[in-house]
Amino acid sequence: MMKMAKKLVLSAVILPLILGTASVYAFGGKERHKGPNDECGGFDRGIMQQLDLTADQQAKLKEMREANREAIKGEHKGQRQAKMKAHHDKVQALVLAENFDAAAANELAKEMVDQQVAHRVKMLEKRHDMMSVLTPEQKAKLQTLQQDRMQQCMENGPKHMKKNS
Repeated sequence: MMKMAKKLVLSAVILPLILGTASVYAFGGKERHKGPNDECGGFDRGIMQQLDLTADQQAKLKEMREANREAIKGEHKGQRQAKMKAHHDKVQALVLAENFDAAAANELAKEMVDQQVAHRVKMLEKRHDMMSVLTPEQKAKLQTLQQDRMQQCMENGPKHMKKNS
């Protein structure tokens, strides 16, 4: 029973790392990170430019983007790196231990999930704040543009898939 739990937790931790690395190489490595204009879906300025934003709206959105950028930089790079190192050390201690500790593995996995959830909630909140700048008409137009893009992506596939084929 313990060997099975050990295998499950190890695969739950290692498999996403392997698949993530493989997908990065499959899509051309660093070239893949060209921004949201190169992907289907997502949120990009190209669509926002089609909404005929007022100068005031543009200024507010720019201010929000800059504030978000500064907040990320302000998270004390050293502190963020220390957290990442501590997390890495926990994973290493777990997988290199003489005996597998399923309880510790479960706790570590829960921590990882909680961090992901918190990050996604924060991103959704920021996106909501940005959308609150739009008028109801602009929101309706945004939905239409996003649906059109989604339809186009479903018919043609993402742009990056065409580059590599």
